[in-house]
Amino acid sequence: MYIVVSIAILVTMVLALVRALMGPSVYDRVLAANVFGTKTVLLLSVIAFLYGRPDFLDLALAYALVNMVGILAVLEYFQNRAKKTRAKDD
Repeated sequence: MYIVVSIAILVTMVLALVRALMGPSVYDRVLAANVFGTKTVLLLSVIAFLYGRPDFLDLALAYALVNMVGILAVLEYFQNRAKKTRAKDD
């Protein structure tokens, strides 16, 4: 049962990666990267349960924190870049 869950998570990770590479806008790509990070946390949690290794949950929580901070930093960068572009055009 958990193997099926792992395969489903891997399939959604591949779909998110495809969306990140082919997204029509920057925000779609950032959202796909965020989904990929969330699915990675879920996969680490399932692997921790399968192998009985609770220390993997610590890794999953650390990765979730890094993913959140990274996504916020990328969004802030693109927002500032868009503001500079609009100011330059005016």
